[in-house]
Amino acid sequence: MGDKTAYNDRNIAFLMDGESVSVGNIVYECFHRSIPMHSHSDNSYEIHYISSGHGMVTISGEEYDTLPGTLYITGPHVKHSMVPDDKDPLSEFCIYLKLSPDGKTGRSGLSPLKLFREMSIWYGKDGYGIHALMRSLFAELGEESIGYRTVVESLIRQIIIACVRNYSVNEESSDLRGTEHSDNQYLIIEEAFLYEYATLTLPILAGRLNLSTRQTQRLLIEHYGMTFQSKKTEAKMSAAALMLGLPDKTVTEIADELGYSSVEHFSSAFKKFYGMSASKYRKKVIK
Repeated sequence: MGDKTAYNDRNIAFLMDGESVSVGNIVYECFHRSIPMHSHSDNSYEIHYISSGHGMVTISGEEYDTLPGTLYITGPHVKHSMVPDDKDPLSEFCIYLKLSPDGKTGRSGLSPLKLFREMSIWYGKDGYGIHALMRSLFAELGEESIGYRTVVESLIRQIIIACVRNYSVNEESSDLRGTEHSDNQYLIIEEAFLYEYATLTLPILAGRLNLSTRQTQRLLIEHYGMTFQSKKTEAKMSAAALMLGLPDKTVTEIADELGYSSVEHFSSAFKKFYGMSASKYRKKVIK
């Protein structure tokens, strides 16, 4: 696959759970350029899967240091942008979907598309084989063999279901409200951010707490007053401040230990958090 492969003229549309799903762009791109902040219209969703490379993704003001295997969904009016690493640019599969306006199917209970609609923002590690599904999708679109449109529709349905499974198939039946949380759960949270600030992800933390990712976000906001990403940034910046007080440790080593893909990403995050550059902070603490 080259730097960019795009299919935007196939007029793919189908029904799923009684709703219409129209597929706009289906794109694979290795990014050597930044994507500025933008959003999409009512009932529009993008599925993004990062197959390789590193970079910084910003969604609704939250910054994510992004690695291969990352899945994120952006729904209507969700502002997002992406800055690839110059030396190891991000490669992304992206599907743009337009759902029926009202979202009313006449069906009761849970359905994959109903749950998908709730995912106006989701970011995490894929655990349901979306990379393989994307590769199969592009192979079908490229070859255009007999019956390929039927296969393509089936693959897109499977990708939507995989997104929902990542999000949580039981989200509607279990809610944080009314759930009692033990002191042990708070200990799990605090030790995770204390020792694993470089590698911790929301799905990993949610798994340890036996909660969905949405429930975990709510717990963090209600108990700590911040989102997962904000708390992770706080933990990383606290560690960074301590490391900058060690004269033998270089800024490059600190950025690497904190899980940043480049010194530039670390420096930008540090200045945004503390209001000064890492080098200026170091001069201040080492006298």
